[in-house]
Amino acid sequence: MSAGSKLYTTRMLSLSAELANYPYSEDFELTADARSSVCGSTISVGLDLNGSGTVRKTGLRVAACAVGQSSAAILARNAGGAKAEDISRTTDGLREWLSYKGPLPDWPDLEVLSGVREHKGRHGALLLPWDAAAKALGSAE
Repeated sequence: MSAGSKLYTTRMLSLSAELANYPYSEDFELTADARSSVCGSTISVGLDLNGSGTVRKTGLRVAACAVGQSSAAILARNAGGAKAEDISRTTDGLREWLSYKGPLPDWPDLEVLSGVREHKGRHGALLLPWDAAAKALGSAE
């Protein structure tokens, strides 16, 4: 099996279609952008919180490769009910996992991205949506 086929699985590629479920607008109460200096990918994340400070609604504007798109879809599909510390902990955990310093974080569906760790050039794309979401949530604190 080639390295490319391990990275781009059918399950990963199908996640990009889910991005249509998370439309982005400037009306979100919290927004942030992230850009990869390596590949030029960009992601904007919009978040609305409920009264207890958990994510109620997520919106995405994604101009990224399949890895960035899939990572964004995984974030959005599972962000409902998450607190800022949940997203921050997952973001930090992803960095550790990508550096072989820890396990894959406990966030639903992240195993779909397990092939990315072997492709250092794609690490930034995987982290983009998480960095943008953490930045947006950090602006609320």
